[in-house]
Amino acid sequence: MSRSAVLRPSYSLLTLAGLIILCTVAAFVDLPHPAATPGSLNGADVAWMLTATAFVLIMTPGLSFFYGGMVRPKNVISTMLQSFVALGVISLVWYFVGFSLAYGDSWHGLIGNPFTYIMLRNVGTAPHPLLSPGIPFVLYFAFQLKFAIITPALITGSFAERVSFKAYLAFMVLFCIFIYCPLAHWTWHPDGFLRKWGVLDFAGGTVVHISAGIASLAAAMVLGPRSIHGRKMTFLTPNVPYVILGTGLLWFGWFGFNAGSALGANGLAALAFVNTNMASAAALVAWLLIEVVRGGKPTALGACIGAVVGLVAITPAAGYVTYGQSVLIGVLAALISQAAVHWQNSRTSLDDTLDVFPCHGLGGIVGMLLTGVFADKVGLVHGSATVFGYHVLGLVIVIAFTFAGAWVLLKVTDLFFGLRVKPAQEELGLDLSQHEESTYHIDEEFEQTYRKEQVGARI
Repeated sequence: MSRSAVLRPSYSLLTLAGLIILCTVAAFVDLPHPAATPGSLNGADVAWMLTATAFVLIMTPGLSFFYGGMVRPKNVISTMLQSFVALGVISLVWYFVGFSLAYGDSWHGLIGNPFTYIMLRNVGTAPHPLLSPGIPFVLYFAFQLKFAIITPALITGSFAERVSFKAYLAFMVLFCIFIYCPLAHWTWHPDGFLRKWGVLDFAGGTVVHISAGIASLAAAMVLGPRSIHGRKMTFLTPNVPYVILGTGLLWFGWFGFNAGSALGANGLAALAFVNTNMASAAALVAWLLIEVVRGGKPTALGACIGAVVGLVAITPAAGYVTYGQSVLIGVLAALISQAAVHWQNSRTSLDDTLDVFPCHGLGGIVGMLLTGVFADKVGLVHGSATVFGYHVLGLVIVIAFTFAGAWVLLKVTDLFFGLRVKPAQEELGLDLSQHEESTYHIDEEFEQTYRKEQVGARI
């Protein structure tokens, strides 16, 4: 029996044992959870934030349909599960250490103290004076958790159809701890250095979408192209209705994503709500028009991708710009992302399976820069170059940190777990090779041959 075959079960056993120990400790350790005092909570704000948190949660299942509809039938389950499983894994990481790394006592504006809020220590129904005034601090924890969940799920579109499930789980945990949490601290913690510089990110254009897009670029480069990439073959989108359903759920959930970031039932939430819709609508229409101008027909897939690009681009700006500016942001993001998708797929050998970098990465970059241009009272159009300059500097830092960090984490993950599935597993499809589940009938002779190879590899 090979050394790798011996080691594989031990990783799972050690992880299970560790989880049991941590959960046992959490169940019996006595930690303070401050309770709200009469009059300390705003009922309307609490109701809205509970609703917004649920809205953001539905985005991750929505993403699973959005991505699942764009891969081959033999990879639908695995692709959807890669998004869905983040609901479980990241919830535990955020509870034990992630929230504290992002929002704990700041160390030089770079990272939070991991012990400040470990296992929700000092997090209860009482509000936090800076982070969650008027709402329970534990509700703020839950709201921010949903952002942490969807970010690694977004990355899965870049290496769909070829990533090992166990390696993805390991990378997801590492990404949350070493990349997402620092970025959240820099941008949203009152003492984070980007926030102190004046960098504006209303709801996650930098923390979520740029980080996911840049990490996706690194992932596509590290894993390499799929075996079918570059072949002269036609490939129809397997399930456009899934993509439409996923887009609808994402658009619906995005109202909680952006308007919820006002942290209250107020005028700022209403502004972000309308801006979110208008940018997405404008990007949807622009994407369809671009398809026609390029000599094609307007497609349902294009409408869905355009809508999501608009949602991405308005995210950092949603609470800082006017309605007209939100429309322009959506159109510009559609123009740039569509051109980038075309260039990436026709002029490069990069196999970013579902175009995460040009749509989320560049969409987020466009939104971040235009926030620095249009932001009310402080943006470039108001005569101040300071905020815009810090946005450019912040963008360079975030891109460099995320790309280098993701590259290192991917290499470490590959060393211990093997990032990419074997060629026979890729040919069979990840649904069967990783999960032994399938939604369609495959060639029985091929499956038997594959299983014999698998048995032989374990001996």
